[in-house]
Amino acid sequence: MTDQSALILIVEDNENISQLLQFMLERQGYRTHMANDGLAARQAIEELPEPPQLVLLDVMLPYIDGFEVVGLIRARAGWEDVPVVMLTAKNTEPDIVRALDAGASDYIVKPFQPNELLARVRRYLKEKS
Repeated sequence: MTDQSALILIVEDNENISQLLQFMLERQGYRTHMANDGLAARQAIEELPEPPQLVLLDVMLPYIDGFEVVGLIRARAGWEDVPVVMLTAKNTEPDIVRALDAGASDYIVKPFQPNELLARVRRYLKEKS
């Protein structure tokens, strides 16, 4: 599988941001799977036929927050090494440390720069291939 056909799980409850992420990534040739809250993320983690090559994960989500979703990802067989990039408006040091300690690979603060986000996506996918 080339990194261009990589599957990226997007967990984002803000519809405008999730549509922007989906548009940006699909325009680059990536496949996307969307989850709009923590429960949908848990369902995707349990039911996707293959682990994604990357997860973009909001912290502040309805039902199950992003910190807990990272724990679910790290506990799922086959998902332990999937890069998880937290994408959130929470920009305090304790939030960043908590996310990284929970198992996140990276942390991007909203509002994000699209080209910076794509560069990080490419970097993580290159490490995986």
